Amino acid sequence: MAKLIKIYNENPNPKEIQQVVDCLHNGGLIIYPTDTVYGLGCDITNNRALERIAKIKGIKLAKANFSFICSNLSNLSDYVKQIDNSTFKLLKRTLPGPYTYILPGNNNLPTVFKKKKTVGIRIPDNNICMRIVESLGNPIVSTSIHDEDEIIEYTTDPELILEKWDHLVDIVVDGGYGDNVASTVIDLTNEIPVLLREGKGDIDII
Repeated sequence: MAKLIKIYNENPNPKEIQQVVDCLHNGGLIIYPTDTVYGLGCDITNNRALERIAKIKGIKLAKANFSFICSNLSNLSDYVKQIDNSTFKLLKRTLPGPYTYILPGNNNLPTVFKKKKTVGIRIPDNNICMRIVESLGNPIVSTSIHDEDEIIEYTTDPELILEKWDHLVDIVVDGGYGDNVASTVIDLTNEIPVLLREGKGDIDII
């Protein structure tokens, strides 16, 4: 049974943040708020937890296109090849924010992702997930939680999320109602940025 933990975005309680971080350290799965939709995440360094997420999503881990939730741009060099000035300026201008950037991965990627040439990077504008990542000390591997409902693609109510995911995850973080529009995804692996998905992030800024 999953535990529902209420955390306020304006002023996240360190004790509750630590509860979530302890869960992640122990290989737990969490559902947590971002600046777009709620995400399903785990500690990037825990292979068992990564396998659990892949199983839930019904995909092979090596082929999964999960995002890395980072707390700041200094995390980037841990997993991303050196980027040029214009790319860095774009990231600095738009992050934290509702964007996922596809960047060329480096040799430090976790073993399970070694064969991947690229990585999706997110720095959401949300205090709760930023505090979790900062306290954890490394990124969260994350994927959006989709709904089977054909009209509502993303569930936004934490209570309903708990009902649906109760036996699949360990903690649902209630950060209030989420958004139902996903992040804008932009590929930065070539010289010219390529829009892969238009979401909440304004594409004119690119």
